[in-house]
Amino acid sequence: MNTDQALALHKSSTIFDGLVIAKWNRDLFEDMAKGGLTAANCTVSVWEGFKDTIDNITEFNQFFCDNSDLIMPVHTTADIAKAKEQGKTGIILGFQNANAFEDKIGYVEIFKKLGVGIVQMAYNTQNLVGTGCYERDGGLSGFGLEIVAEMNRVGIMCDLSHVGPKTSEEVILASTKPVCYSHCLPYGLKEHPRNKKDEELRFIAEHGGFIGVTMFAPFLKNGIDSTVDDYVEAIDYVINIAGEDCVGIGTDFTQGHDQAFFDMLTHDKGYARNLTNFGTIINPEGIRTLGEFPNLTATMLKHGWSESKIKKIMGENWVRVLKDVWGE
Repeated sequence: MNTDQALALHKSSTIFDGLVIAKWNRDLFEDMAKGGLTAANCTVSVWEGFKDTIDNITEFNQFFCDNSDLIMPVHTTADIAKAKEQGKTGIILGFQNANAFEDKIGYVEIFKKLGVGIVQMAYNTQNLVGTGCYERDGGLSGFGLEIVAEMNRVGIMCDLSHVGPKTSEEVILASTKPVCYSHCLPYGLKEHPRNKKDEELRFIAEHGGFIGVTMFAPFLKNGIDSTVDDYVEAIDYVINIAGEDCVGIGTDFTQGHDQAFFDMLTHDKGYARNLTNFGTIINPEGIRTLGEFPNLTATMLKHGWSESKIKKIMGENWVRVLKDVWGE
């Protein structure tokens, strides 16, 4: 494997990141460009309700105006292709919690029209839809069943990354469209409540679902001592269970955020009881920033992956499944 081959492959590939929750600013968008990122699912709602989420989307609309040389909104997979052609990063607005729907099913379509393409059903704890992974899992509520049906209808992907196993299983069975773990790691490599057991990975794959593999170091086998090689090992572990056609990247890049941000994430509703403690957070060596994305392609080549397998995992699989979910 030579560097030129790896760079050429990276440049010719569609590079899709299934979850970025970074500090949004021009420096970050420039780093996305440096990394050759074609498109990403970018979090605009975690604990926020309807109004605060609308405010976050309003802010992102300003980012689109101020940084139109670097980023563009994505409403369809054709927009992803367009971003690739124009050398920009396409932005899919995404939620990590269904909180913003509040108790109004009609809000689902409103957010779809605003560019929201992926929504996680619950973030770590209970909401009106179902249960997160850090408390007793009561499963999908009756209202949750209606929300899943409406997300299927309008074309928003159901995400189960931080969702409890029972709720996840019930969403997988209820959905008529593919659902995803946009950013997860295998429990088989490290036992952690956020990691998915082999049978969970197999179940979502067998039901036509999708798995984005994260590199969030606290959930990796070697923790903060992890490298990009450990990340590729984790991706391969998932592929060996689910097959290479329904696996992709979902880094969970938190680039640019301070400790206060992580404190907000790890407390219920952003302020209440403490749910978990990540400890030190540092991304794996070799892919510490979005700008280092080409190193991931190079490492896959180094591990003996074929170019076709790399292209699938780096983006083609994500685009195919989104095309189905978005009803194109």
